[in-house]
Amino acid sequence: MKAIVSVFAKDAKGITAYVTNLLAQQDINILDISQTLMQEYFAMIMLVDLTDCKMPFDELLHHLQEKGAERALDIHVQRQDIFEAMHRI
Repeated sequence: MKAIVSVFAKDAKGITAYVTNLLAQQDINILDISQTLMQEYFAMIMLVDLTDCKMPFDELLHHLQEKGAERALDIHVQRQDIFEAMHRI
């Protein structure tokens, strides 16, 4: 299964490293990544492969949100199929 991971925060050093490390710890492969700065705000979107993920999807959501909150990061995860269904015209 693939998913979309989005990260939003006030810019700070190490955000990309922190989030990608969280994903690597769960054997999640990053397939594509885009990030940008809008003045002092950081935004990152990733397409990830959850095939080898060590956690069930619901636990992963909670884990990433909890770990993100520790660093004032707003992390969201959505299954790719649901994301695509919501954004079809």
